[in-house]
Amino acid sequence: MTTGTRARRASKAPTISASGTRTLALDAGNYDLKFFDGTGHPKAIRSVRYHLPSSRDAVSYSDASPLIELSDGTRVHFGAQAYKYRRQQQTVVENKVELSRLHLYACLEPFNDSTEFTLQVYASTPEPAKNRDAIREHLLGMHEFKRNGLDYRVMVENVEVEREGMGAYHYARQLGMVPDTGFTIVVDIGGGTWLTRLVDAEGEVIDENVMDRGGAYELAASISFDKRLTAALGTSADPSIVMDGFRADHTYADTELSWAPWLEEHLDPWFKGIFQTVRSQYNPYMPRVTRFLVTGGSTHLIAERVQGRKLFSVMGDPQFANVRGLY
Repeated sequence: MTTGTRARRASKAPTISASGTRTLALDAGNYDLKFFDGTGHPKAIRSVRYHLPSSRDAVSYSDASPLIELSDGTRVHFGAQAYKYRRQQQTVVENKVELSRLHLYACLEPFNDSTEFTLQVYASTPEPAKNRDAIREHLLGMHEFKRNGLDYRVMVENVEVEREGMGAYHYARQLGMVPDTGFTIVVDIGGGTWLTRLVDAEGEVIDENVMDRGGAYELAASISFDKRLTAALGTSADPSIVMDGFRADHTYADTELSWAPWLEEHLDPWFKGIFQTVRSQYNPYMPRVTRFLVTGGSTHLIAERVQGRKLFSVMGDPQFANVRGLY
């Protein structure tokens, strides 16, 4: 599918006004786009979008739900406002690498009251060895676009790509949550995927496992097929709306329908499936493991189950732990 995200080529050497160089940490997740420029609290935009046809007016936009306009006329509305259109596209079922440029545009708020600046990007991806070059190709160079009606000219001078989950590990070390000896198993549970990294005391990854599926979306899909929900709705349930409900008292959109009374029937096998896999993969290393570090945007679903267990630490504000560590 063509996303129409190619940056417009300049006819002469591009220049940027002296508004400064900005540094941005970007964690483009399957559920939300997290970003942090070192000021205030990290921010997030829901990873859902709508490509507007030329004849369609956009609904209202904001920094939390930005409207991106490209030089070829393509318009893309991100965030919660995308749900107001008839159909949306969910990042959770798509290739995030191909959307790298659009994701960056969505997260670029004005800098020093200017929309012209140079930029350094620290990004993460589950498999850097596989995707690092493609991400850098998408992001490096001059970018001209509109965001929420403002014209942007941004020169991306440098892009560093880290293993997803390792930002959280580095942040945890800063907070003193990681022992100075032994191995740490980072368990990063996201919206579409979950992954693990086995890290030694020097911070080197010595083993890892990336599951392309199995994140919160799989749990949401399981719940969406439950007849108790579909019968009450009178139609099929959207797993993405169920995912939103995970952060809203387990209710479906603006209805009062809730799966909370029977959530455990789906949550328990999902949880056990993840941690049985973890223990099986790292069984030879278990005598030397001194910490399980649980992080990621879907950690809140299992935090009560692991909090207080021997060797387990759950990141505070886990949704943003990775992007904080990237910065």
